[in-house]
Amino acid sequence: MTQSVDRDANRALRARFDEVHDQYERLRSGLDELRHRLAAVEVTATSDDGHIAATVGPRGQLVRLVLDPRVHRTHDTEALAARITGTVQRAAARATTVVRELVAGYLPPGSGAGDFLDGGDFGALLRRGDAALREEAARGA
Repeated sequence: MTQSVDRDANRALRARFDEVHDQYERLRSGLDELRHRLAAVEVTATSDDGHIAATVGPRGQLVRLVLDPRVHRTHDTEALAARITGTVQRAAARATTVVRELVAGYLPPGSGAGDFLDGGDFGALLRRGDAALREEAARGA
């Protein structure tokens, strides 16, 4: 009787291992593709008047700034700086959305990655890990 229970437990454990291993392999194979897609992210925003175009990379870093010659018509440098800053910020916000959507396609729902990308909430990732460990412990009990 004990041997039968042990074999059943071993089969269940092996099945769970196979399932987790398959998930890991899918995630691992997708990470290279995700890395390449993230590296290629560039988002451009244009100012309301169309005189400023800011392009940012996946982390919101400015990679290109184009100023139409008409921006020099006004000598209000503070206003120009504010328009440039606002345009860069809009591009960075859009890049965050693009990155979040890309990552969401590769990670399991509820992984906490979206919360981390949105607000830098590292605790969301940790809480998800803690919850997964509690679920596993409950299944094993």
